[in-house]
Amino acid sequence: MKPVLQLALDFVDTKRAVKAAVAADAGGVDWIEAGTPLIKSEGLQVVRNLRELFPAKTIVADMKIMDAGRIEVESATKAGADIVDVLGAASDATIRECIQAARNYGSQIAVDLISVEDVVSRAQAIEKMGADYITVHCSIDEQMEGKSPFEKLRKVCDAVSLPVAVAGGINSETAHKAVEAGAAIIIVGGAITKAPDPEKASADIKKAIDRKISIPSMFFKRGGEKDIKDILDKVSAANLSDALHRGGVLEGIRPLFSGIRMVGKALTVRTYPGDWSKPVQAIDAAEQGDIIVIDAGGAGPAIWGELATHSARQREIAGVVIDGAIRDTHDIKNMRFPAFTRLIAPNAGEPRGFGEIGVPVTIGGRNVETGDWLVGDDDGVVALPGSIAAEYANRAMDVLERENRIRQEIKEGSTLSKVTELLRWEKKS
Repeated sequence: MKPVLQLALDFVDTKRAVKAAVAADAGGVDWIEAGTPLIKSEGLQVVRNLRELFPAKTIVADMKIMDAGRIEVESATKAGADIVDVLGAASDATIRECIQAARNYGSQIAVDLISVEDVVSRAQAIEKMGADYITVHCSIDEQMEGKSPFEKLRKVCDAVSLPVAVAGGINSETAHKAVEAGAAIIIVGGAITKAPDPEKASADIKKAIDRKISIPSMFFKRGGEKDIKDILDKVSAANLSDALHRGGVLEGIRPLFSGIRMVGKALTVRTYPGDWSKPVQAIDAAEQGDIIVIDAGGAGPAIWGELATHSARQREIAGVVIDGAIRDTHDIKNMRFPAFTRLIAPNAGEPRGFGEIGVPVTIGGRNVETGDWLVGDDDGVVALPGSIAAEYANRAMDVLERENRIRQEIKEGSTLSKVTELLRWEKKS
């Protein structure tokens, strides 16, 4: 079959989903999927709505069935679904029930291999059961870890004769890889639904599929360890804190001036109030692009000033974070050197040489270790542990992408409370 573009509507409200679907339809999507979050939130009524709005389109209900296959397939099909999704991790009995129910009620079954370890063996077994499609799916949480579906996709396409669908972070840059690997159905969600212009995004991806070309995209892509800096350069401290479940903030640490921006890895220093020896030595120990993070006990006198800043700039240090005091602020502001501090004081202490470099420190009530990532801007500083940096850099990018889409909807005449349906989603006591 000619490769088709399937739109995944992973919203939680019908209004926004329909708006995106209408725009994507104009951009050339072939199939429209009611995503799992949308069905869980709105029920199968959303499938009925999509069927009514798009009578000529193939409608997919991503039910992610694990049990009670017959009744779920029957319900989704009667609501208007042409294809119903069941999980490959479900029992053989459940999958067979889904396939039989689909035959009885006039729909088809796609089996999703998300979280299946041996995708090739499972795909071959599913083909023998009589499923219509197989989906290779890299979950959103796996995408945040920098994973992609293409290696598994190639293996499954080589092992079965069924049409194979693929989902998982696909955008206009990578859609051609799916086609080249053998995918018949390319499922795209966020790269369309979070785009400021879903119609154009759909058209670009459709073009990439049809012509087997890569069309550059600034957003809607995830990276690994080597991409952390590039990703964090695009997001704000607020984006990163949201990704960290409103966490990561170095409380009480404020920017020295407005318009400030800082991203880099931490080199930690523990010293005593006023003892500027180890902070200055850390400048020589730091690598280009590092951020010197100083635990000075949250008190003065100052342990950083103009001369230290000149040295840091000479070494191409990305910034300094001080849980203590800084001075010579007029000069540092003029140099536009990213500095974040708890206190400002005119007096300096003495270089006594106490303390250590490269040890875990506590800054603004939060533990920071050498190698952790920091993002600082006008709102303050957020720390990201190195052990989870790639995943949560990706999650911060996801936050930014979602905000970009909400901003666009507000510009089109809505309001924040309407777009997010605040009253509906208030927690009930």
